[in-house]
Amino acid sequence: MSEIAKERGPKFRRRAEARPDEVLDAALELFIEKGFAATRVDDIAKRAGLSKGTVYLYFPSKEALLEGLVRRAILPIADSALAAIRDYEGDPRIVLSMVLRMLAGRIADPKIIATPKLIFREAMSFPDLAKMYRAEVLDRVLPAIEGLIRKGVEQGYLRQVDPSLTVRSIMGPVMLHFAMAEIFGITPEGGLHMDKLVDNHLTILFDGLSAPPSAKTWSAS
Repeated sequence: MSEIAKERGPKFRRRAEARPDEVLDAALELFIEKGFAATRVDDIAKRAGLSKGTVYLYFPSKEALLEGLVRRAILPIADSALAAIRDYEGDPRIVLSMVLRMLAGRIADPKIIATPKLIFREAMSFPDLAKMYRAEVLDRVLPAIEGLIRKGVEQGYLRQVDPSLTVRSIMGPVMLHFAMAEIFGITPEGGLHMDKLVDNHLTILFDGLSAPPSAKTWSAS
């Protein structure tokens, strides 16, 4: 193999490996700008600087592009949350604070927060997207948080609350925050301020959720 060929090989392999992300970046920009329905695969290919056939090589449909965006942006956050919750022992308020603050930090990235915004806009029109998001995110994370709440109640860290309903109370303000901005155009001055929202939410949540010290069931953990 010539020296030129040796130099070109790894470069082109790196380029090929980067193409799915280039396609997803272009798709996300256009879905936000024009909406999912109005965006054509031709538009995405042009924005990415690729042929239409190359786009289809990685993503066989526009719906597959939506799923790819969710998997790229949201699944790593879900996996991090599950890793923090799994087998945790002790005061659940500690790990809940960590998970919510991690969520706020991750979605402060404009490229990441664009995907939840897109889900809010398109999920009602594309039920398969909602099903995929439920199966790969909600059906994994929500039971883990519910189990954490149940254990916290049993050990006396938390009041006697319904774990399933409490999960909704924990996640509800974050979802409503997005909905108010994306559906109704009601956004706090200066942006979403997810970090401030989470800090405010935790203060209100824990003042109401925490059990009195006398209820704590002490253990070696």
